Amino acid sequence: MRYTDTKLLEHLAASYVLGTLQGGAQRRFERLRADRVDVQMLVTQWETRLGQLALSIPAQAPSSDLWPAIAARTQGPKGKLAPHTPPAWLGWLLPAGFGFGGLAVGVLAASAVFFVAPTLFVSSEQIAMRSGERLPPSYVGLLTDAAGNGKVLVSSLRHGKAMTVKIIGPITAPPLGRFVLWAHPSEGVPFAVGTVPAKGSAVSTLPDTSEKLFSKVSKLTITLETEATPTSPHGPVMFSGNCAKLW
Repeated sequence: MRYTDTKLLEHLAASYVLGTLQGGAQRRFERLRADRVDVQMLVTQWETRLGQLALSIPAQAPSSDLWPAIAARTQGPKGKLAPHTPPAWLGWLLPAGFGFGGLAVGVLAASAVFFVAPTLFVSSEQIAMRSGERLPPSYVGLLTDAAGNGKVLVSSLRHGKAMTVKIIGPITAPPLGRFVLWAHPSEGVPFAVGTVPAKGSAVSTLPDTSEKLFSKVSKLTITLETEATPTSPHGPVMFSGNCAKLW
């Protein structure tokens, strides 16, 4: 499956944060999140939305009939459980009822815990990234035209295998051929990284991690090529820029 549909990614991110994404779908989404900055941002946005919503909900004390109701529904008539008094700190997590509504409130309450004491769940570095204080370790390139105008932004997580190419300035689609992105290592010959769209953004899979591909790359160029699979840049250089690492 190609995860390029923004509505699909939004739905997956929301389901992941709510905890309803399970099994193989959850594992695939976690791998996708590890490789793509845009997916990480979607997850962070949903965590923020649910956290703010959870903080707006007043605390509720559980009903005295709650625990007997749980015992009756989980144990049945033959296996009765003795009434159990929950610890005081758990009271604010439990709604005055049982069922899906209680589950939803519990999820929202757990989100509130995340924002009150986030270091219980993630590292301080991850918190800094999510709050905007620090960017995730990535390779980033800004390519400009001959006049120095920014045209193309390239980014990839340091240990990821996905590359995002985003057009940030108007460019004219070629009538023939296509735009090809090249990486220029400090030693060795340039190698093709992928094609460049004429507008919008595109995500492509790299043959290896960004760390292995770009650790010695200092320059990026985009040429206009007519060959289907060029092995070296032959066409005119349309845009160029530096490749920088963020960490």
